[in-house]
Amino acid sequence: MEKIILDCDPGHDDAIAILLAAGNPGIELLGITTVAGNNTIENVTRNAQAVCQVAGIDVPIARGASVPLVTPQIVSEDIHGDGGLDGPVLPEVTGELDPRHAIDLIIDTVLAHPPKTVTLVPVGPFTNIALAMRKEPAIIERVKQVIVMGGSYTRGNVTPSAEYNLYVDPEAAEAVFRADWPVTMVGLDLTHQALATPELQDRVRAVGEAAGDMEISQFILDIWGFIGKTYEEVFEFPAPPVHDACCVAALIDPLVMATEPAHVAVELHGQWTKGMTVVNFADRPGMHHSTGVAAELQDHRTLVATELDWPRFADLVVDAVARLTAARSA
Repeated sequence: MEKIILDCDPGHDDAIAILLAAGNPGIELLGITTVAGNNTIENVTRNAQAVCQVAGIDVPIARGASVPLVTPQIVSEDIHGDGGLDGPVLPEVTGELDPRHAIDLIIDTVLAHPPKTVTLVPVGPFTNIALAMRKEPAIIERVKQVIVMGGSYTRGNVTPSAEYNLYVDPEAAEAVFRADWPVTMVGLDLTHQALATPELQDRVRAVGEAAGDMEISQFILDIWGFIGKTYEEVFEFPAPPVHDACCVAALIDPLVMATEPAHVAVELHGQWTKGMTVVNFADRPGMHHSTGVAAELQDHRTLVATELDWPRFADLVVDAVARLTAARSA
């Protein structure tokens, strides 16, 4: 069983990641931490609580960083709506937050478990992870791995070069990639293959209909209905990508995606390339000089996701919805 802390900024695809993590028996969700990203810290924290309330998920939720490390805050109201999770009807939140700051929940949880047993899964800006590393460097050698949603090796979605999570806090992302722990980058190149197609939506609907309980299924369909319209209008996608859930899926079933070793650096200063992930694959033509900056690029210690097995991914999502729905009536 994979023990994880999900660091997120819900966010429509974040919500699906929460449901997948909580609904799969191969994942032990130790906690959820929130970070400003898709919307303000107040809204994304409320959204995380609301998602858990809808699905009956009982895990610690801790509020985290409200602004990036260096750059001015950017939110994504044009994609995720004014509240960050527009579309579904959110319940009035009744649960209590964990009293700790997110970075303290991360540190405490990692240190409380045996070394190399807790995986960090940041699927929003990496601000909380960078701050936790700074406050308690001992977590770096204790964490099993870090699997991040962010970056790309082809094209961005905020600028031609940069993916959103990297663009809004590139300094935090660079710190995470440079730390001495195993990192897997699940970027747009992979997540744009993970579409919530009409077929997947029909399967999620069928789960609720068969159980006579549509609450979770309809919640997900409402999520995809809103974000699907946005992605069609803004990006001309035929169906919305389920970015963040890909990281959780990879932990459940490593065969759900192919990865390649690479060196990943984050551009911090370029006028047109800030937040770009500069990816040099080990087994592809690239830099071959032996000195200076080029030598650093030969340190291929990050795994970069490249190809998704969509049927496996879809099966995991549907299975999690079925398990969460069944648990509601148990």
